[in-house]
Amino acid sequence: MPAIYLHAHTVAAAEIDGQGHANNLAFLKWMQDAAIAHSTAQGWSGEAYQKLAAGWVVRSHHIEYRQPAFEDEPIVVRTWVADMKKVTSLRRYEIVRPTDDGETLLAVAATDWAFVNLTTRQPKRIPPEVAGSFEIVADSPTPSLRGEG
Repeated sequence: MPAIYLHAHTVAAAEIDGQGHANNLAFLKWMQDAAIAHSTAQGWSGEAYQKLAAGWVVRSHHIEYRQPAFEDEPIVVRTWVADMKKVTSLRRYEIVRPTDDGETLLAVAATDWAFVNLTTRQPKRIPPEVAGSFEIVADSPTPSLRGEG
């Protein structure tokens, strides 16, 4: 599996707000959907985490909106794991709209995840089999997250 996961989506009518563009909560949902799809692709589905009796919870999100998204537009959420510590992991995202001559950057984002015991809800050390399933992309792979875009 590539270190940077690509998650395609088409903006749905239900995701449009009163201003005629995708609601900020839609961006957040796209991020979560991409993270779950990436984890599943790496062998860590919801069922796998249930068997482990541990999983991820969000500590914080940061989203910088650059351009709006509109109904029926295709978008791609690029996501990758930027670091993996004892009980936390930083995941980064770029949300882009493919165009005929490249792409338009819609948002850059990050989520700080904590690994927890699903019964006690207490932080738990990330097992080596989970950590080893994700390649770390420590530096931003694209200019937009390095402040060049």
